[in-house]
Amino acid sequence: MSSDPVLPHTRWTRVRTVLNWINLSTPLGLLIARIGGASITRRGRGTYLATGYRFGFPVASAFTIGSVIASKHDLDWVRARPVLLQHEDRHCTQYAFVLGVVMLPFYFLCVGISYAIAGDHSSYNPFERLANLADGNYPPPRTRFSRKP
Repeated sequence: MSSDPVLPHTRWTRVRTVLNWINLSTPLGLLIARIGGASITRRGRGTYLATGYRFGFPVASAFTIGSVIASKHDLDWVRARPVLLQHEDRHCTQYAFVLGVVMLPFYFLCVGISYAIAGDHSSYNPFERLANLADGNYPPPRTRFSRKP
């Protein structure tokens, strides 16, 4: 793990960090990042950036497991997108609230519901909506019926 200038902790981010270690989501995120060949850098606030992730799943510019924000892109690309990092940071908080790895099946269930309603994984996925769709570079919510032919 390389080190880097880090963001300062707040009381909440300290709690979130501890919860995401206890609920095993951060260790799982670090393991997945390692298996995916990512370089891991401390970001601060208890979070890590895992860049250069080499697998094609999930299909996203970035994704989060616990307090680990992973991306196929390099560190400069990720750092140049602070709004995307805010979106992913909100997912870190969701892992603390939804008991860590337990969030994964709930998240994928919400992906399925959103696909059924809207034909995409984000429009009706409460995890993505609460992380702010626009910050994650997702389109506004829609339904299959609101699409133009």
